[in-house]
Amino acid sequence: MMTKTATPVRIDGSMGEGGGQVIRTSLALSMLTGQPLQLRKARAGRTKAGLLRQHLTAVRAAAEISGGRASGATLRSKALSFTPGRVRPGTYRFAIGTAGSTALVLQTVLPPLMLADGPSTVTIEGGTHASGAPVFEFLDRAFLPTLERMGPKVSARLESHGFFPAGGGRITVEIEPAERLNPVELHDRGPLLDRQLTAVLAHVPDDVGGRLLSRYLERSGWTDVEPRRPSAQSARSPGAALVAELRYRHVTEVFSTIGGSGMRSEAVADELLKQVRSYLKSPAPVGEYLADQLIVPLALAGGGGFTTRGLSRHATTQLELVRLFLDTRFSQEKLDHGVRVEVDPSSVSWGSAED
Repeated sequence: MMTKTATPVRIDGSMGEGGGQVIRTSLALSMLTGQPLQLRKARAGRTKAGLLRQHLTAVRAAAEISGGRASGATLRSKALSFTPGRVRPGTYRFAIGTAGSTALVLQTVLPPLMLADGPSTVTIEGGTHASGAPVFEFLDRAFLPTLERMGPKVSARLESHGFFPAGGGRITVEIEPAERLNPVELHDRGPLLDRQLTAVLAHVPDDVGGRLLSRYLERSGWTDVEPRRPSAQSARSPGAALVAELRYRHVTEVFSTIGGSGMRSEAVADELLKQVRSYLKSPAPVGEYLADQLIVPLALAGGGGFTTRGLSRHATTQLELVRLFLDTRFSQEKLDHGVRVEVDPSSVSWGSAED
């Protein structure tokens, strides 16, 4: 793949959202382009600045799959240097050791492995249902199916649930790479095909799940939905998650809330309904979290776009990071119901992974 320069890319970790997204995306783009990176002020926008175990796992995973070298990869480090080697497909296992998000660690290794020269199997141990991170159901039903439309075949299995604080969950992801990614356009939802409501409960009283589901169903009017209650008894820590899925012809969106100590079930259900209603206020098909995860694949495809209600700080951070590593630019058009984001084809000056 052709790159902008061969010199290290210098990154201010306080840019944009100022958190782990900067680290994960920088590592992925470094491996994809072959450019080393130098990052300072890691996670300066967070109360506990510096690298935590989840971010260290992402760094170590990047080094392992690419034969790369990292310095500064220590707990609470605020500076990181990384030099990638050639990405090597294979079978990998990474353990976070906390309830840090398995889906977020996957964000680092999935982009380079889905363009590698052979299939891979990646197992990640940690949190699968945590606040502030994509839950497994989002990964499995919203993001990966959209990614498959771009060429690679990616499937995920939830082998055990992981809640805060013990983690201990496990996902395994099978990746059949593509030679190049195909552009995808997501500007229309199409008709609604299905709705699902799921309560994921681990070592909590049964009536907690009943209150979660009944509150949501009562207030949402989803009278035609038969809720699901998958077993999560393998989880090491008690936990509860409520997940809503809306499947349209052209896109599936997944929303979730996580119950915590002292939180009333009704409040958890109300928060989920708030997310769903916010999404439904606009006909824009792509929700906040799916939008920021699509930016790197679209940049690699060199085309395509989506319409979303608004760009989060995570999404604008992704756009800026892409500009640091690639010549690819995105256009943004304000619409009555949101913003249309498109790759500018005239800005794409790099080729496929074989170039």
